[in-house]
Amino acid sequence: MVFGIFTILLGCLCGLFVPLMLLGQLAAPKATQTSISALLPAMMMYGGLAVALVWLGIGSIKARRWARALLLIFSWSWLVMGLVVLALMAFVMPKIMANMPASGSPNQPALPPEAMAAAMTVMLVVFGVIFIILPAAWVFFYKSEHVKNTCEIRDPVTRWTDACPLPVLGFCLWLFLGVPMLLIMPLTGHCVMPFFGMFLTGLPGALLCLAIAVIWGYSGWSLFKLESRGWWLILIALCVSMVSGLLTFARHDAVEMYQLMNYSQAQIEEMQKTGLLQGQSMKWLTVYSMLPFLIYLLCIKKFLRRPV
Repeated sequence: MVFGIFTILLGCLCGLFVPLMLLGQLAAPKATQTSISALLPAMMMYGGLAVALVWLGIGSIKARRWARALLLIFSWSWLVMGLVVLALMAFVMPKIMANMPASGSPNQPALPPEAMAAAMTVMLVVFGVIFIILPAAWVFFYKSEHVKNTCEIRDPVTRWTDACPLPVLGFCLWLFLGVPMLLIMPLTGHCVMPFFGMFLTGLPGALLCLAIAVIWGYSGWSLFKLESRGWWLILIALCVSMVSGLLTFARHDAVEMYQLMNYSQAQIEEMQKTGLLQGQSMKWLTVYSMLPFLIYLLCIKKFLRRPV
C-alpha cells in the first residue's frame, strides 16, 4: 500500500511536467522557443506515464499481480535508463561547463571553477537519487518473494502478465510504447530519419516512421506469444537501423540533421555546448544506444519457443 501511494505520487509528479513544459516555452527567450507540436512526443510521454503510474499505484494498493509485474518492469527500466543517463551526464556536464564563458558580464559574473565543480557534483548526486536510489528501492520491494506471494494470494486469478516471462514482457512493452511515439513524429515537423548515408524528410521520412512502427508493433506482439520470428525480425531491424545510422553520421554532421528539423541557430548553439554534435559523437552515440537492446535481445532468446 505504501509503495502504491508513492507510485501514485510519482504519477502526479509526471503529470505536472506537461503544464511546466508549456510554461517553460512561454518563459523562454524567443530565439530558443520550440513549437508546441515539437513538444508533443514529450508531453504525450509524461501524460501517458502519469496515467499509467496512477493506475499501477492503485493496482499495487489492491495487491494485484499484474500491478506487481508491471511495476517490476517499470522499476528495472527506470534503473537501467538511470544508469545510462547518469553516465551520459558525467560525460556531457564537464563539456557544458568548459564551454561556458571564462569571464562573465557585469550582470552575469562568471562562476569560479570551485563553484562549477560543486554545482556539477550536486547535480550528479540529485540525478543519482532520482535515477538510481529510488528505482533500486522499487526493484528491491517488488521483486521480493513476500510481495509476489502476497499478490498471488490476494489476486489468485491468472492475469495477462502471467502469459509471458517478465524479461520478454518488458521488451514487448518497450516496443509497444515506441509505436505511438513513431506515429506522432511526422506531426511534430521534426521527422528527419537517417537512412544509409542520407536524411529522409517529409513524406519519405513519415513512411519510414510508419514502416518502423509496423515492424515494432508486430515484433512486440509476436514476442509476447514467445514466437522466434518476432525475435529475429526485431534483431534484424535493430541491426539494420544501427548500420543505417552509422553510415549516415559518418557522412553528415549532426548539425545538418537539426537544421533539417527547423531548429533555430540559437537552439543548435545551445546543443553544441553538450559536445554531442561535434565530430563523430553521433556515430558513437548510435552504437551506445543500440548495443544494450541487442545484448538484451540475446539474453531473452532462451525464453522463446523453439520452432516446430
